Amino acid sequence: MRRDTSWKMRLAAVSLTTVTALALTGCGGAKVGDSTASGSGSGSCGTFNVAINPWVGYEANAAVIAYVAETELKCKVTKKDLKEEIAWQGFGTGEVDAIVENWGHDDLKKKYIEDQKTAVSAGSTSVEGVIGWYVPPWMAAQYPDITDSKNLNKYASLFKTSESGGKGQLLDGDPSFVTNDEALVKNLGLNYKVVYAGSEPALIQAFRQAEAKKTPLIGYFYDPQWFLSEVKLVKVNLPAYTAGCDADAEKVACDYPKYDLDKIVSKKFADANGPAYQLVKNFTWSNADQNLVAKYIAQDKMSPEAAAKKWVEANQDKVKAWLPKS
Repeated sequence: MRRDTSWKMRLAAVSLTTVTALALTGCGGAKVGDSTASGSGSGSCGTFNVAINPWVGYEANAAVIAYVAETELKCKVTKKDLKEEIAWQGFGTGEVDAIVENWGHDDLKKKYIEDQKTAVSAGSTSVEGVIGWYVPPWMAAQYPDITDSKNLNKYASLFKTSESGGKGQLLDGDPSFVTNDEALVKNLGLNYKVVYAGSEPALIQAFRQAEAKKTPLIGYFYDPQWFLSEVKLVKVNLPAYTAGCDADAEKVACDYPKYDLDKIVSKKFADANGPAYQLVKNFTWSNADQNLVAKYIAQDKMSPEAAAKKWVEANQDKVKAWLPKS
């Protein structure tokens, strides 16, 4: 979820000449740097190349869009598992047509939309994103004032781990996710160290175990996320966000803003105005819709295709509104 250089992104800048070595193989065996190009698939839709970023909420968006593109528009969909910044690099080559859940990334928008002009916005998904620090419910009940960041230092010793170097551990997820947490710890004068769980599933499992075993944990989390219906994590109140308080990534001392999660597509893809582009542009749904499909995938262990099929069959009216108008 979620993530750019102005947000202390952990990915180094990578040129497209090295992307092949860094990209993960996608669901269709594709990766940035392959020779697949849009417009060569079956039917009038052609090939539709969708980036898959590494969190299940994004995967839910992509699964439903891909299922509708394949079944309704007869597109040949290629899914490419890519970290966020790397996916943006594919717009200029036609190797990536769409990113279907973008969290902010003002620096990437400037680079690829304003400067390089290889990408354009395809509008909001209508999903609102929230990032913050959370504790398991048992901790909020036992230590009510822990939800005020001003009180965190007095609880730091509770969160010490073998990885936190004598300080309290603040657990983050995938290093590529949008995070201001190291700057926040420093600028708020907190006796904590950011430690990375490494992935969304690892972060979820840590919170699940902390609640079940009543062990201390404070960490980065976000909504929409299906896991919040299983364990109702309690958000810590950081200093209130105000416009511009996060402008300098090194000096951030405020909470995260609320994000209007949007879709970004290649300019070439948008200019062609084909059926797949119109589907992406028209696609909107709710936090609850995303969480339900994400739950099917992550908790119920359904394949993304099966999860999408189940949701689509139950929500035909919403799907019809996304289809290109004949």
